[in-house]
Amino acid sequence: MHADLGARLVPFAGYEMPVQYPSGIISEHKHCRAAAALFDVSHMGQIELFGDTAARDLEALVCGDMQGIAPGRVRYTLFTNDSGGILDDLMVTNAGDRLYLVVNAACKAADFARLESAGLEPRMLEDRALLALQGPKAAEVLSRFAPEAAEMRFMSSALLTLDGVPCRISRSGYTGEDGYEISVPADAAENLARRLLAEDEVAPGGLGARDSLRLEAGLCLYGHDINEHTTPVEAGLTWAIQKRRRAEGGFPGDRIILAQLSSQPERRRVGFIPEGRAPLREGTALTDSNGVNLGGITSGGFGPSVGGPIAMGYALTAWTTPGLSLIASPRGKEVPVKVTTLPFVAPNYHRG
Repeated sequence: MHADLGARLVPFAGYEMPVQYPSGIISEHKHCRAAAALFDVSHMGQIELFGDTAARDLEALVCGDMQGIAPGRVRYTLFTNDSGGILDDLMVTNAGDRLYLVVNAACKAADFARLESAGLEPRMLEDRALLALQGPKAAEVLSRFAPEAAEMRFMSSALLTLDGVPCRISRSGYTGEDGYEISVPADAAENLARRLLAEDEVAPGGLGARDSLRLEAGLCLYGHDINEHTTPVEAGLTWAIQKRRRAEGGFPGDRIILAQLSSQPERRRVGFIPEGRAPLREGTALTDSNGVNLGGITSGGFGPSVGGPIAMGYALTAWTTPGLSLIASPRGKEVPVKVTTLPFVAPNYHRG
């Protein structure tokens, strides 16, 4: 289907993925902000956990409150290691008789093994695809297939029938826009995707637009903005550690993470606005005017909605006050960079 639509396909996390379509990344990005874009995110790992103690047992691996997720609700959380680093970020849904997890493609084999080694009994849903319908017109479009979709609120989940096919729908996504993630049987995925794309408001979106959208929304990309050497506190993800987990601990790296919560980490993730029109790329070092290293860029590019280059990364905590100026040195050329708050574009989630 992607080839039929003229996509440029590239290798990504062991899959062949559409990076862009003929209209181009900027057009796809702006269409998602204005109407609705359909992304194929079937490379993500979909995992189910069963058993009365699944939520409690999962808490031995993640920093979030899994037992406190209400039925039909979705929660973002993090697998952590003993040094407080992040092994993966994931979404967990309380689906009533089971937990439904969505994990990153490059981490899904390791995540599955991690769950098994902790005594859980995970089931990888190899027979399901995952589509993300994102944008301010997403609810209007999906409600034509299932009127109940319009009544859902951000971070909720439900079993709905789309075009005669039972699907798990979550009102969530990773673009900063309102939208849905649709878990659909693999053999019905292409037909559903084509039906959605036939709606006037919907256009296909590729990896390029997905990346620029999440960067403008200030959302982390695993393996770039967060990794096994980055703690949730450094990454500005402390909201993913709920009150009970802060009080009780009981997750890998809790001593280090909780100590950072009560004091200050050495560095923090912030946004940066470079001077000029040239984007800064991952790996670009940041210094003061004397050349002393202060941090580095972890994600950078052109922000189509912002109308210029944007980036995010880490700097020593003393240098993360909005308005401060740092120096980036891409290809040996000094570029002034101003610290700013995240996100670059305000989220448009439907909170009800």
